Amino acid sequence: MLALLREESRHGFAIAALTAADGPLGQVWRIPRPLIYRALSRLEPAGLIEPLAVESGAGPQRTVYALTDSGREAVDEWLRQPSEHVRQLRSDLLMKLALLDRRGLDPRGLLRDQRAVLEPIVAALAADRKRQEDFDAVLLAWRHTNAGAALQFVDDLLAEASGGAGGQCHVDRPARRRSQDGG
Repeated sequence: MLALLREESRHGFAIAALTAADGPLGQVWRIPRPLIYRALSRLEPAGLIEPLAVESGAGPQRTVYALTDSGREAVDEWLRQPSEHVRQLRSDLLMKLALLDRRGLDPRGLLRDQRAVLEPIVAALAADRKRQEDFDAVLLAWRHTNAGAALQFVDDLLAEASGGAGGQCHVDRPARRRSQDGG
């Protein structure tokens, strides 16, 4: 949610639309509307967001929130952090890549850091497979295959980003930068 507010100030309903099943980010993370409003009510006292305006219209009033400096720093730091576990890649890494893409930011630093996390995991699982028998060997084979596929996925994205215009993973469309992104 903070990363969506990093893009631009929004109200909870707008965030819900972005993360709905048919929203542009709903393919990666679906966040139910009640959870969004609960999170907003916690982020404000934490000093990460602040109310900017109240929109009124035909429906209920909607509070538009903006990030504080602390909120911006938290988002920028989070977007640079690789996932520590292979099981987190489906949601964590993909969401970060989607958010970086939405802001027109280069994903290569994150991808290189993610590769650095995955490479020793793949190597350790390969070594462990040789020492296991029975179902433990099957389980390690599963984990090794998944970790290896994740590493290949990151390597493929790095190759695409390095060869593409502007370092974007999606080279078929121009980068979309916003002034608040710092460049």
